[in-house]
Amino acid sequence: MIIDDPEVRAEVEAAFAAYETALVGNDVETLERLFHDDPRTIRYGASENLYGMDAIRAFRRARSPQGLARDLRDTVITTYGRDCAVAMTLFTRAGAPGRIGRQSQTWLRFPDGWKVVAAHVSIIEDDHGASGAPHP
Repeated sequence: MIIDDPEVRAEVEAAFAAYETALVGNDVETLERLFHDDPRTIRYGASENLYGMDAIRAFRRARSPQGLARDLRDTVITTYGRDCAVAMTLFTRAGAPGRIGRQSQTWLRFPDGWKVVAAHVSIIEDDHGASGAPHP
């Protein structure tokens, strides 16, 4: 297995960037397209546990488009072989000083492109500047 094949990593980085653009722009159609449409897809959010794409879809469609802008840092995307990747990032929002968000996503390649099959978002106090490890 090749870890971090440059071609595969570039593909996942592009999918991750598309997700981020869609998230802060509340582009629900793109967000839904980038998650695997399956009852086994899971998204644990900052205040919700969503099991299956139907629950994720309902959450996205009901979410307020306000306050979604954020700044990412210490993003690490690692690919495993040609069809699996993990993306981890920290984020801050101007409206939440002293807090830092953490996001993890598991991406798999499907015939119609890269999709998130599992995601987790949490927010913690940023007592120490929450500097992440340097990117390898």
